[in-house]
Amino acid sequence: METIRVLQVDAFTDEPLTGNPAGVVPDADGLSDDQMQAIAAEMAVSETAFLRSSETADRGIRYFTPTQEVDLCGHATIGTFAHLHDEGLEPGTTTLETNVGTLEIEVTDDGTVWMTQDEPTIREVDVGYDRVADALGVDRAALEGASADLPLAVASTGLPFLIVPITYLSDVGAAEPDPTAIEALTDELDATGIYLFTFDALEAESTAHGRMFAPGAGVPEDPVTGTASGAAAAYLDRFDAFDGDLPAELRLEQGHYVDRPGQVRVRLDGAVQVGGRGVTVLDGSLVVPDSDDDEILEA
Repeated sequence: METIRVLQVDAFTDEPLTGNPAGVVPDADGLSDDQMQAIAAEMAVSETAFLRSSETADRGIRYFTPTQEVDLCGHATIGTFAHLHDEGLEPGTTTLETNVGTLEIEVTDDGTVWMTQDEPTIREVDVGYDRVADALGVDRAALEGASADLPLAVASTGLPFLIVPITYLSDVGAAEPDPTAIEALTDELDATGIYLFTFDALEAESTAHGRMFAPGAGVPEDPVTGTASGAAAAYLDRFDAFDGDLPAELRLEQGHYVDRPGQVRVRLDGAVQVGGRGVTVLDGSLVVPDSDDDEILEA
């Protein structure tokens, strides 16, 4: 058995114990898939990032939820590079090898991390407002009221999400999702989760307020989601939600209904860039059993 360093970094915030907590393993070279999965289960946050060496980029990374590997994770990337900045990483642009390809990561002087995501893909879907309303536990009329110019669609900038507009913030807050129904719907649509949003935001500077549900990926509700925010911003651009006057930067708030408020900044100037800060709230060690050892991890 070996002992490794593990951290928890709260992403898309600069306040401890808010935003989206990410597990970060700064040196994951040599860890097997089952060891990484066991560590992610032990960390018990929505995603844990495993930083590795790479032959094609400055660094490599893999992401695991408590139940499975996922190809990309925005908040865990932001958290990882916020940690690296704290450890002395100089501001500038670096490259990161992921399962969806090599991405550019920019770290600014103030510690803000900008993650360039994949080229957007967007496809409208016809699944019926009754089914979506039942899965999310919301009123069908509230969905249809927001649908005049914004259809149901699956959008991806690395991970696909069903993007669902709804009328009011109270509708977002009142959602009572059915995890089984959401998993069946997202499986059918080949989507990771559902991003429910409204333009009726809490903060004056915010573009929209969202919630994201991905029970099929082991994440019943994610506090603040970088990949879904990037996909939602690309969706808003594709369907001209701003009547040709796209803001230079979108600010998507999330997490308030799970007591983990945070904000994702998104730029759409030529590529989708998701940005935010991060704060380390836990720095410790974990004993990792051998790859074929079923012993419980010890913190």
